[in-house]
Amino acid sequence: MGELLLGKEVDYDAPYNPGLLCAIPRALGRAELGIDAAALPFFGCDIWNAYELSWLDAAGKPIVAIAELRIPVDSACLVESKSLKLYLNSLNQHRFTSAAAVCAALESDLGACVGSAVAVELYLPDRWAQFEARVPPGTCLDDLPLAIDRYTPAPELLTAAPDVIVSRCWFSRLLRSRCPVTGQPDWGTVVVEYEGPEIDAAALLSYIVSFRQHQEFHEHCVERMFIDISRHCRPHLLTVYARYLRRGGLDINPYRSSAAAAPQNIRFFQQ
Repeated sequence: MGELLLGKEVDYDAPYNPGLLCAIPRALGRAELGIDAAALPFFGCDIWNAYELSWLDAAGKPIVAIAELRIPVDSACLVESKSLKLYLNSLNQHRFTSAAAVCAALESDLGACVGSAVAVELYLPDRWAQFEARVPPGTCLDDLPLAIDRYTPAPELLTAAPDVIVSRCWFSRLLRSRCPVTGQPDWGTVVVEYEGPEIDAAALLSYIVSFRQHQEFHEHCVERMFIDISRHCRPHLLTVYARYLRRGGLDINPYRSSAAAAPQNIRFFQQ
């Protein structure tokens, strides 16, 4: 779909060009986890928010909007973030007859890139109030006392009491991973909704912190968390929802759940 552009100099004033989009096969990250594309162990999607979207109307006047992009978890590929930024920038000097025409172009171009239907919703400024930041749901883990020296994923830290069944929702703002191409830090908040044998909360926090030096795409980090918690704690129900800070006007919010439900696009304060 295009050459990987991370870490390279590029032309940010290129004309409208869907060929800028670069697809990354999901199988590359899932093979290590033993995930079978034909029988995914989770439902979900990746929610992208594009805060720097702009185009020209038919008279040449600039229009600005926020785009919400939902890429389904069963798409063959994910889209590389810098290529998406450059693609969106290529719309800046392109004339569209309406916002609906922009939405149609985004759905068509992104769908061709990832190999699946992509849902796009555009928010013009009169609807921006709904992006007001909120506190994550559940109980914050971050004040728990912690001694840890593991900064690559350590699922063996996870422990659960099989005789105690609980329903919990936790969140942590201490998630940090790194871009697998540039090594830059990716900061995020992760929400874990859980029903099953009681997880030791400090152990869960230690596990989240252990991603601190791990180099992997956002989507694959969340899938790794889902698989590790599932294997080590045997939950009846599990949802892992990470919301990463924006970079280049884009934030990425992977959602993986054992239940088939559409996640809310709720912006947290760091975003």
